[in-house]
Amino acid sequence: MVGLKEELLKSIWHAFTALDLDRSGKVLSHNLCTVLNVPHDPVALEEHFRDDDEGPVSNQGYMPYLNKFILEKVQGNFDKVEFNRMCWTLCAKKNLSKSPLLISDEDAFKVWVIFNFLSEDKYPLIIVPEEIEYLLKKLTEAMGAGWQQEQFDHYKIALNTSREGLSAWELIDLIGSGQFSKGMDRQTVSMAINEVFNELILDVLKQGYMLKKGHKRKNWTERWFVLKPNIISYYISEDLKDKKGDIMLDGNCCVEALPDKDGKKCLFLIKCLDKSFEISASDKKKKQEWIQAIQSTVSLLRAGSPPPHKEARQKRKELRQKLLAEQEELERQMKELQTANENKQKELETVRKQLEAAAARAAEEEKKRLQTQVELQDRFSLELEREKMVRQKMEEQVAQKSSELEQYLQRVRELEEMYKQLQEALEDEKQARQDEETVRKLQARLLEEESAKRAELEKWHLQQQQTIQMTEAEKQELENQRMIKEQALQVAMQQLEQLELERKEALEQYEEVKKKLETAANNTKSWKDKVAHHEGLIRLIEPGSKNPHLITNWGPAAFTEAELEQRQKNWKGKKTASE
Repeated sequence: MVGLKEELLKSIWHAFTALDLDRSGKVLSHNLCTVLNVPHDPVALEEHFRDDDEGPVSNQGYMPYLNKFILEKVQGNFDKVEFNRMCWTLCAKKNLSKSPLLISDEDAFKVWVIFNFLSEDKYPLIIVPEEIEYLLKKLTEAMGAGWQQEQFDHYKIALNTSREGLSAWELIDLIGSGQFSKGMDRQTVSMAINEVFNELILDVLKQGYMLKKGHKRKNWTERWFVLKPNIISYYISEDLKDKKGDIMLDGNCCVEALPDKDGKKCLFLIKCLDKSFEISASDKKKKQEWIQAIQSTVSLLRAGSPPPHKEARQKRKELRQKLLAEQEELERQMKELQTANENKQKELETVRKQLEAAAARAAEEEKKRLQTQVELQDRFSLELEREKMVRQKMEEQVAQKSSELEQYLQRVRELEEMYKQLQEALEDEKQARQDEETVRKLQARLLEEESAKRAELEKWHLQQQQTIQMTEAEKQELENQRMIKEQALQVAMQQLEQLELERKEALEQYEEVKKKLETAANNTKSWKDKVAHHEGLIRLIEPGSKNPHLITNWGPAAFTEAELEQRQKNWKGKKTASE
């Protein structure tokens, strides 16, 4: 009901603005009640149209009465064409152009109704360029002509520079001037307007002649069919004067193709809950178009969607509202940027003034500085002379300090040289100790071999004595063994002598190493005395004390007393094992 009320208000607005309400307001209200099938209320009518300042002689006064006593009582059981024609009759005479048009008054009326359908929901009513383009395209398509997009773009640019859109009367002048229908006769234009009017206003989705099979006599009769969003009406002819029946459509209806029969071709069947209808189209193309149109209509009824042209109009409005909102947001951002720019300009102006003030202060300070500079020059001259004298004294002190520093550096270099020599002496001592350790290890190995040989000799000697005490039967055999052992003993003695020679050579090497060690120790002691003499800067690192050495027949032993005891125990153990 809200959408119906908005559509009614647009037509009423045209009639309302064209009348002098002081004299014709009652006539408009009476006519509205008549065409809208609203009960008359003479008392309320006279009360609202009484001759005082509170009567409906203005928009503010008439609209409450219109809403309360007329529009709120509308049920929808009225003829929309008759309602629009009544409003058109009231406003056309005053507003319609007097210049000759290429369309009839009836076509102008239909264009006026289409304008009310496509116009914006704000007053005064206008149709925006996007809807003008949509309408002109529909008309051009209905006329079978080609759409001239470039021509309309030029017209749209000229229109946008002067206004937002066209009024109903300007739209009628535009279509009646033939600017976008050049080369078309009046009849073709009239048929195109009527086709668009039927689609957009009367909700005619499809219409045309087809054959219908009767339910009683089963004969085939030609009828003019008109498809609307919820009904298919069929008439005797296309003038729609003699209506023969309706086919009520809902979500349960369906349509299906039938094979040719009874000499009829291009058959299809419309199934409803109460009955079915057999229809024959003129050709296969018309048959397919009708089947698709009816199926689309039933699908919209099932989904509860409005007719395609109304849904498309709503989508176009939503798109324009979205673009308008984006444009407003862009304008708001531009204003914010402009405000920010102005604030920046103000800040820059403030900074400029501050810079000018700072420049003035700098000039004043420069003047004071020049005055102060003259005063300071004399003072600096005196201080410069004083500084020269101080500088000379400092140069003398620096020369003296440089001489002392040179002596100190020379002393440091001497100490570094002594430190290097001391390092070399320590390296020599370290190498001598390593040689001594090597000789000691060699001596220890020779002593171990000597001990082993002595143990072996004693073992052979013991075996020889045991062999002598054997019986005479074994004497010969033992004698042979003795000879073999004596030979082995001689070999062992030779080896022992060889070991003795090696031990003597090791002892001589030990003596040489010992002399080197004593020489290194003396060198270390002499360098230690020299370093102690030069202010004690370096402390010699002396080898630590050692345990007292054992003295053997061949000189100092290479092992300690505890090591000797351990070796004696090992020797006794081996001797016991051999016995």
